[in-house]
Amino acid sequence: MWERLNSVELISGPARVPLYDTSKHGTGIVHIGIGAFHRAHQAVMTDDAIAANGGDWRIVGVSLRSKDLAQCLNEQNGLYTLIERARAGIRSRIIGSIDRVIAADPDATLQALSNPNIRVVTLTVTEKGYGINRTSGMPDPTDPVVATDLACPQTPSGVLGLLVEALRRRRTNGHPALTILSCDNLPNNGELLRRGTIGFARSIGNDDLAEWIDQNIAFPSSMVDRITPAATKETLVEASRQTGCDDRAAIETEPFVQWVIEDKFVSGRPKWEAGGAVFVDDVAPYEHMKLTMLNGAHSMMAYAGFLLGRKYVRDVMAHADLATLVERHLTSAAALLAPLPGIDFGDYGVALIDRFANPTIAHETYQIASDGSQKMPQRVFEPALNALASDQTVRPFAFATAMWMRFCIGRTDRGDAYEIRDPRSDELNQAASLPGRNAVEIIAAFNELPSLIPRALKSNKKWNTELESALSDILLSGAAEATRIEALSN
Repeated sequence: MWERLNSVELISGPARVPLYDTSKHGTGIVHIGIGAFHRAHQAVMTDDAIAANGGDWRIVGVSLRSKDLAQCLNEQNGLYTLIERARAGIRSRIIGSIDRVIAADPDATLQALSNPNIRVVTLTVTEKGYGINRTSGMPDPTDPVVATDLACPQTPSGVLGLLVEALRRRRTNGHPALTILSCDNLPNNGELLRRGTIGFARSIGNDDLAEWIDQNIAFPSSMVDRITPAATKETLVEASRQTGCDDRAAIETEPFVQWVIEDKFVSGRPKWEAGGAVFVDDVAPYEHMKLTMLNGAHSMMAYAGFLLGRKYVRDVMAHADLATLVERHLTSAAALLAPLPGIDFGDYGVALIDRFANPTIAHETYQIASDGSQKMPQRVFEPALNALASDQTVRPFAFATAMWMRFCIGRTDRGDAYEIRDPRSDELNQAASLPGRNAVEIIAAFNELPSLIPRALKSNKKWNTELESALSDILLSGAAEATRIEALSN
């Protein structure tokens, strides 16, 4: 049935079908990391762009590791159901912008990236997926995938290796230049990826290629925002109700969507404005706003909420003490931001609270709590440094950090064990699980971990006083009681 889905009469539910014939549009984008977020965000805006303006902009998806999702999508000819859940009800549509998905196949991925018809490469590989050292901006040789690709650069399997080898082939064959667009929650993500890619080329001894990349390839920065929980059995049941089809690739999300993109493309782009994308000269202020407010508050509520037994973000917002601390975090974060034309940070905070409290979105705190070592530096540590520099309170950021450290013990206050899903899980668990669980000793152990907590933060007396106080309360009184006390003292 999926292969004939352009026929409206084949849909027995209310879902909207694509507003164009998918067979009449070629591919122009390769997307690396075709998970739920991409399918709720960039793929949707690309669907809107093709519907409004046409063009050969359909997407070749790449799954670097998993084959299951690729199989589902390929069996459905790239089609899937997008379910938007709002307080007022459900709206659904079938997305037609994905042409096919390559699964865990580096050779096929290189062929796609080297295809002259491809003009844009987008990525959502999460913060940890790039293999770039945040301090140096160079490829991280301690990353096993990066190390393997540096040793065998013409048979890569990781992000940097695949990009550099594909660019080498494009240059050799005289194919058009590319725009490579990161869509992950990283500060200045375009520049980070540019430096990492050029650095990889230099690290394999190909300075000529590095210079060509520097001169010809665009790496715009972007800021993305759309709360997208992992799909559940209920998601698939709802997709069946909405379409009359068995859709194993269905996803659900909130109505809100935002994409702010640096307007720097070398070989054209889809008219993403049709889906609401905004093109600007400088993404940094928008990126800083989101990382500091939304993402920072998300991390705090993920660790505290999980430890208090709150499964979903909506459950966090239904807990009076946690809701108070979320509001405190947002207010403190907003006070650190420079004015941004057209944006009222107070209104933005109110809108975030409403989005967090959406009772129809089942966004798990445990899902958000993953990869803390990759997220905390930009979401919490940088705002803490800015608060210290401007003589503002650091307590909300110290509390978030203390909850993260407590989470890294890997056991609830009741003794229930859980997995710390983080590329540095062993280090974090060892630092958090010192005998006696003394706050001062735990903080010292975290401070000794390389490339994690900024030196200026580790050495700051005010920060250490607040962090020690917050962590001591959590360890001695338990997460729930410490949260209650924290909310009362707000």
